[in-house]
Amino acid sequence: MAGNALPTMCGVYFLAGSWVILANFTAIPHAISTIIHSAFAPQAMAGGFVGALIQGIRRAAFSNEAGLGLAAIAHATAKTDEPVREGIVAMLEPFIDTVIICNMTALVVIITGVYNNPEFATLNGSELTLAAFTTVIDWFPAILTICIILFAFSTMISSSYYGQVCWQYLFGNRGVIIYKILFLVGIFVGTVTNPEAVIEFSDAMKITLAFPSLLGAYFLCGKVATDQASYMKRLQAGEMFNESPSKVIG
Repeated sequence: MAGNALPTMCGVYFLAGSWVILANFTAIPHAISTIIHSAFAPQAMAGGFVGALIQGIRRAAFSNEAGLGLAAIAHATAKTDEPVREGIVAMLEPFIDTVIICNMTALVVIITGVYNNPEFATLNGSELTLAAFTTVIDWFPAILTICIILFAFSTMISSSYYGQVCWQYLFGNRGVIIYKILFLVGIFVGTVTNPEAVIEFSDAMKITLAFPSLLGAYFLCGKVATDQASYMKRLQAGEMFNESPSKVIG
């Protein structure tokens, strides 16, 4: 179910975002100008650049998990003779999430004007995005709520799987039930605890994931570059066109 939820959620969100952007088509150049000007304005560079950079990295890691090494657990289940090909497929995930979905969200918020509207001054995050969509699609709040629920549900399933794989690697199969109980307890605690505390704890845990992942990427980058060069050479030579498609198991 989670495998179908994410593409559906992204598709619905993309269509709705395109609707809002096309409805305000003439405002697109001004929106892009606003993004560029705000990013490189003197006050942003001098005062809030470091803070904004840190916050941006935190939210990017939370959004697409690039650099944390978690996606490798899922892609390791792919049955393929070409790991480089699977790696290229994996690179599409942060591209779709960050370059397409996140940029579309920014454009929707800016071209609808809710970001500097006093009426929405107390809103932020998903609430501000919801207000932006509502200016064009008044019935979209219900759809966006479903998308958020699907996102939360699919995130719980994928996170549970990642954790279980790591637990089995460290402790074997006999203690899996302990992990599942701890995971369920964690979900309950997260729902009754202050959301800010949960987010701070989540960010701290992601940092602990990033350090060994980036360290491994540093030491293995030479091997990856060699394998990629070999793959591209064979691909350009037409040596792979007769292969059967990769199949995913698990």
